[in-house]
Amino acid sequence: MVTKRDKPRIALVIGSGSVKCAAAIGLKKVLEREHIDVDMVVGCSGGAIYASLIALGWSVERATESTLRMWTREVTAKRSTRGILQLTLPWVFKFDESFGLIDDRLINRRLHDGYGNAIFADTLIPLFVTATDFYSGEQVVLSEGRIEDAVRASISIPYIFPPQKLNGRFLIDGYQSDPLPIGVAIKEGADIIIAMGFESPYQEHVTSLMRYNFQIASMTSNNLLKTNYAFHNLAHHSEIIPIIPEFKHRIKLFDTDKLPYVIEEGEHAAEQQLPFIKSLLGK
Repeated sequence: MVTKRDKPRIALVIGSGSVKCAAAIGLKKVLEREHIDVDMVVGCSGGAIYASLIALGWSVERATESTLRMWTREVTAKRSTRGILQLTLPWVFKFDESFGLIDDRLINRRLHDGYGNAIFADTLIPLFVTATDFYSGEQVVLSEGRIEDAVRASISIPYIFPPQKLNGRFLIDGYQSDPLPIGVAIKEGADIIIAMGFESPYQEHVTSLMRYNFQIASMTSNNLLKTNYAFHNLAHHSEIIPIIPEFKHRIKLFDTDKLPYVIEEGEHAAEQQLPFIKSLLGK
């Protein structure tokens, strides 16, 4: 049992995983049912979307509806003319760090429609969103300013979306520096860290540049996930509880029709670790 203070600080960390990150809604349902309050939420990549919705206090219904409106195949349907020209004629159209194959105006508009003018100070629970500095590769922790800007930076999938320029830095997907940012919760003083992570699926067939990119990204993300979790689990005092949903069906990048199933699997995964969580809290 954690005894360092009367009430241990509990962090919820949601890693990268695209639509699979909706499992965090199921986890939150279990925690609410058991009256287990979370003191901070950390998210990266797809996990940044659900971390922010949880921190804002949105209901399961509202979070689900927002995802269905925000994340559809249309957000990657329109190619970026500038990006294609940069790729094919780099000496003419100046290939640089702003490269992205997809026109990001639609995802930017949908993020704004979803979050409006919400800022970090509006959250009910402290929120931390992670991205990666394009030039240094270091993790960048975002905790102030507009939430839509932070989430947009954290979901900047390399090659797909252009990096997000924020505070003078070019930021890309948070998974590139850490697909499960447990270290942020440790630095913020969490005693108990409930960490929901997801292994990235490998491509069955690599038939395009985009699929090739996803294959390389899956290798990087899965190896980082295992290495960083092992390091934090051994090197720090915090109790780290891994919640890794197991999906019997393959969940693709835009399988929002499977959200009910994903949320249900998140509940099941949380239920399996609930006895341990309650024992740490003396319940």
